[in-house]
Amino acid sequence: MAVYDYTAKDENGDKLTGIYNDIDNVAVLREELSKMGYALVKARRRKNLGIRGRRIKQSEVVTSIYRFAEMYSAGLSITRCIEVLEEQSENPAFGHILADVRQSIENGSSLESAFGKYNDVFSDFFTGMLEAGESGGKLSEALEMSATYIEKRMYIRQKIKSAFTYPVVVIVICFVVVSCLVAFVVPVFSKMYDQFNLVLPAPTRALVGLSVFLKDFWWTIPIIFVGAAIILRQLFRNPNIRARWDFFKLKMPILGKLNRMVIVSQFTRTFGMLISVGVSVIRALEVAAKVGNNHKMTEITKEIQESIETGHSIGGSLENYDIFPPMIIQLAIAGEEAGEVAQMLTKGAEFLDKDIDRIMKALIVKLEPALTVIMGSIIGLVLLAVYLPVFDYMSKLK
Repeated sequence: MAVYDYTAKDENGDKLTGIYNDIDNVAVLREELSKMGYALVKARRRKNLGIRGRRIKQSEVVTSIYRFAEMYSAGLSITRCIEVLEEQSENPAFGHILADVRQSIENGSSLESAFGKYNDVFSDFFTGMLEAGESGGKLSEALEMSATYIEKRMYIRQKIKSAFTYPVVVIVICFVVVSCLVAFVVPVFSKMYDQFNLVLPAPTRALVGLSVFLKDFWWTIPIIFVGAAIILRQLFRNPNIRARWDFFKLKMPILGKLNRMVIVSQFTRTFGMLISVGVSVIRALEVAAKVGNNHKMTEITKEIQESIETGHSIGGSLENYDIFPPMIIQLAIAGEEAGEVAQMLTKGAEFLDKDIDRIMKALIVKLEPALTVIMGSIIGLVLLAVYLPVFDYMSKLK
């Protein structure tokens, strides 16, 4: 199957352009257009974009949704808005996706189903907001809220990544320094040990053995890393192992609290925004669980759905689970009493985001000196193992 850009004309001679997916050849394309009352003028087969070409940055998605909201608010039709976004896109893969979405809408699909085909790009939250906005006449508002939400998520992810950049850099530098010492310095000293017939202590023997291994079997290292990556990937595809890992992430030392806060913040913000545009509570909870992307959170959400369906309040249902901070529970209860659950939950997510930022900064302040000490200790132990025989030999000379 291939993708074709085509130009056709109707009975009045008016031309239109579009994209057709999953067509074997031009003859089939001509036949399909003929059924709709169009005559094919020209067609061009699109090149396969490949996996790399299909990488879409979230920043591009956010910008496009903001533009979509602005153009729609200004009175442009939905298909015209998407067509403009398609023309302005600098990423061919994203332009192809927008073109396919536009064509689906022109063929009668709803916004939700048209964008839902590319769930890995636009997310369940976005399609849920589109569904609610389209059915409730709040599409412009839903688009703006979606862009704000995705931008907020992107910001938090970037903050977390930047916070852990320093530890990763320190670990990499330590690994490189130790590898250089073992690969280039230890062999020089090893020759000297042999010349002087020195008796090597256990740490030095281990270091020399490692140096010999790296020299003779260095090619096994990339194989080990690739093999480990493949094994881990296969393991995490197992639902039971993935569920245990998700549970461990919530309970792990030091980072467990931070993981819980991030998941609850995403869950609460998603839930609040969805119900604010008219999505049902049960559907909003379902989408919020998917956004949380944690097996334990999914289980909790199913139980909350059952609790609400049996007549319990949102705040009362959240209260049964210690993953939700007391602040979120109290805000949910207050929101139900005042009829402003969505606003209260969104405020709760904002508070959690501030706490996440504060905890990350405090964690980095503690990690920096600890990692420096650990790196220095490892390098110091390697150098000590290198010089131990020398010190022993010098003491005998005296």
